[in-house]
Amino acid sequence: MDRSPATDHRVIRPGRLRRQAHVLPGLLLSGLVALAALLLNRAVPFASPLLVAILAGAIAVNVVDLPSSLRPGLAFAARTLLRAGVALLGLQLVLTDIAALGLGMIAEVVAIVAGGIGLTLLVGRWLGVGANQRLLIACGFSICGAAAVAAVDGVADVEEEEVATAVALVVLFGTLLIPVVPLGAGLLGLSQVQAGAWAGGSIQEVAQVVAAAGLVGGGALKVGVVVKLARVLLLAPVLALIAVRSRSRSGQARAAGRRPPLVPLFVAGFLAAAVVRTTGVLPAAALAGGKVLETALLTAAMFALGCGVHLASLRRVGGRPLLLATVSTLVVGVIALGGPLLAL
Repeated sequence: MDRSPATDHRVIRPGRLRRQAHVLPGLLLSGLVALAALLLNRAVPFASPLLVAILAGAIAVNVVDLPSSLRPGLAFAARTLLRAGVALLGLQLVLTDIAALGLGMIAEVVAIVAGGIGLTLLVGRWLGVGANQRLLIACGFSICGAAAVAAVDGVADVEEEEVATAVALVVLFGTLLIPVVPLGAGLLGLSQVQAGAWAGGSIQEVAQVVAAAGLVGGGALKVGVVVKLARVLLLAPVLALIAVRSRSRSGQARAAGRRPPLVPLFVAGFLAAAVVRTTGVLPAAALAGGKVLETALLTAAMFALGCGVHLASLRRVGGRPLLLATVSTLVVGVIALGGPLLAL
């Protein structure tokens, strides 16, 4: 029997084309800002493209009245591009390098993430910070900054304003730690290896760790990046636990037959990428290309997330999230200092 265009699902419908067209303006703007941030990073290596993009988005949304036509594309960048970038982040992980840290430092990394999340959630409840807000802050400060915040947004039902607040706090405190950790390491008389481990264990973003550890020296930089990536690896089990919790609490979604996935696809991709990198089957050129693509995707996503940082909204949420972020920074920093002093 012949199919008419109205019943043939293979036909591309005008509505779908319109939705795709609506995504293009915001997506194009995110891409252009990402390109500019990457070019700036080439000229000024210490200027992290992710941080530049977040700041650009925050400035743009608070200075210029962005047209509503950009919103669909920015939302696509903040979710879909972010998830793709997190999956590719696994290509930076060599599991044997993490194993080479030794049981003491691996236990320390687990303590940083588990202790940071647990104590941040506890203090946040005591301060009266909302459940979703304290979860976002806990994961962002304990694991890997804005990428962790946005990844949690992918598996939990959180509000856009809560995500924007957590991202803004990560940018603020992570940037402040770039000079603080090297100065503190000097005052404490830490070796380069100890200072690098402290930077990798205490600072939120990978790029921020690179900047801080690089100020100490080459030895600190190598250790700092490996310790930081060990924290990034724990993003997968943490997200899986949050997804299980979301499944158990989403009674309405269960009734409709739409339960959140136990292991989100981008988390599975992240783990698969780490395994592939560890096998050594990928040539150097493929790894370099993957790194560029991952950075570009995350940079575009960070601009879109930055566009959600409205100063008026931050003023409305009050000082409690700021206080919680301060406590979380201190908790993670103190736990992270214990490992280098005891294990190295």
